[in-house]
Amino acid sequence: MAIEIRATGRAIPSKRLSNDDLAKTLDTNDEWIISHTGIKARHIADEATACSDLALEAARHALAMAITQEGAQEKTLEDAALSVDLIILGTATPDYHGCPSTACIVQDKLAARNAFAMDITAGCTGFIYGIETAAALLAHAPSRKRALVIGSEILSRFTDWHDRTSCVLFGDGAGAVLLEKTSDAPQRRGLVGSILTADGSGAEHLIIRQGGSRHAFRAGDAVRVPPIIEMNGHAVYTFAVKAVTETIEKLLAETKFTIDEVRWIIPHQANRRILAAAGKRMGIPEERFFLNLEEYANTSAASIPIALDELNRGGKLQKGDVIMTVGFGAGLTSGGNLLVW
Repeated sequence: MAIEIRATGRAIPSKRLSNDDLAKTLDTNDEWIISHTGIKARHIADEATACSDLALEAARHALAMAITQEGAQEKTLEDAALSVDLIILGTATPDYHGCPSTACIVQDKLAARNAFAMDITAGCTGFIYGIETAAALLAHAPSRKRALVIGSEILSRFTDWHDRTSCVLFGDGAGAVLLEKTSDAPQRRGLVGSILTADGSGAEHLIIRQGGSRHAFRAGDAVRVPPIIEMNGHAVYTFAVKAVTETIEKLLAETKFTIDEVRWIIPHQANRRILAAAGKRMGIPEERFFLNLEEYANTSAASIPIALDELNRGGKLQKGDVIMTVGFGAGLTSGGNLLVW
């Protein structure tokens, strides 16, 4: 039995906000942002678009890809949606606070009536957590065959656009994959292994402080601080470099693959300097990392599935390719998946 990625999809808002656009209202410039982050632009959702809307679009694109493949039993999007047994959605920016889950909203709009659905809150590592969780749930029950794993974010709604050190980093978007349980051997196809970690002692380093039960909004209170992303940049950078290197080392050790066998490392798209530092520490050339943050910036849990879809639709993934995801984020969390395409 193997858990394979059958299809991919992504949804990117049409509005593009360049570094030059930000420089019109902030004390910054394109050269500084690129040199410190590797980011040149980000895409911003309009006010009518919520997290579930982007997630739904990405999921539909993944299902549409699946029905065009050779041997596909489902011929319509409706049939493909009915074939999904579970939906897992990683997000830090859900439609609603606490309940209902954004995954349930997507399940309804997709008409995936046979699927159960839930959100995962693991920051930028949410998609990686979601892949491992979905794989375990598929493997546990013989009747379950397919899962949609989605990362979707509207980070622009939780960004302090007056803070030039953080607002340049974030963008909106969604990515999705359709996982399928097959009869192939797991060492030859699909998910081979995962590493998931958490270090709650760093929770304060990347946080949306307001609006939860710790700092709840109460009737009559003035909103002194809105729910915005607060980040200790130095602490997150240090954690991220260590997390990337340790995750790669542990994944290779546990799965018995070598770094030379890995065709692509698909990292969370946060900051080019983090990945350059991790690569230098391990002797891995930067071109082994697939990067698209120049155009999309940091889309949190959506960044890895967006990159996967870009690679897939660009014809850069071939059957048998060994690929590795690696991520880090709020929690603090980190992790990775190793898969054979």
